Amino acid sequence: MSTWLTAKPEGWLSKVPEIALSFWVIKIMSTTVGETGSDFLAVNMGWGLPATSAVTAALLAAALFLQLRTHRYTPWIYWLTVVLVSVVGTQITDMLTDGLGVSLYLSTSVFSVTLVAIFYAWHRVERTLSIHDIVTPRRELFYWGAILCTFALGTASGDLATEALGMGFGWGVVVFGTMIAITYASWRMGGDAVLTFWIGYILTRPFGASLGDLLTQTRADGGLGMGTLWTSALFLSVIVLLVAVAQFGMASDKREPAAE
Repeated sequence: MSTWLTAKPEGWLSKVPEIALSFWVIKIMSTTVGETGSDFLAVNMGWGLPATSAVTAALLAAALFLQLRTHRYTPWIYWLTVVLVSVVGTQITDMLTDGLGVSLYLSTSVFSVTLVAIFYAWHRVERTLSIHDIVTPRRELFYWGAILCTFALGTASGDLATEALGMGFGWGVVVFGTMIAITYASWRMGGDAVLTFWIGYILTRPFGASLGDLLTQTRADGGLGMGTLWTSALFLSVIVLLVAVAQFGMASDKREPAAE
């Protein structure tokens, strides 16, 4: 086994952000942008799903390359990667459903099993699933593999609930939002931090997808009719603002002189 994968590189610090309110706000908005942005490029821009998938996959590969080369959490690189993972995860499900005619029941089941397998292999090899213990390249690869799978699973399960099962976008937001609230309450009452984090992370994807569809779809289809362009632009603007604040805060911390 290559020591590059298993050894902690010199100067390597935390590669992921602190889990605070801003983390969850950006995460949910990223999931919504993944849904609306994918639809905008593939449908409204007329790129089509194959071309959109190829372009965004190439961009994701470049972002992951930058992320894996950094030695500490860099907000703009990390969240750029998350947004692109969200778009690509959405497209994986869309390609299976719309391109190959795979049932949402099947894709949801397959992604669920795949995610469990990733977590099993990650824990078996590293003995932890905590994002605070990502101190080697191998752990980070496990992390991003799990993240991509959560986005694909969230898209499939969200579409399954809101479309195939007829829940509708509004009720999808309510149901998945309630499940997130229950997960948060479980953590506050002493639930396992790692388990509740990953449950919450998975649930934010179908919540964000349902929210994106609720905002963008026409009123005749059960949405609010904002459209993919304006919804994507609005949410991206908020993401950029929050990430800029985080990036500026880190830069200020670096310039701040050490205490006497």
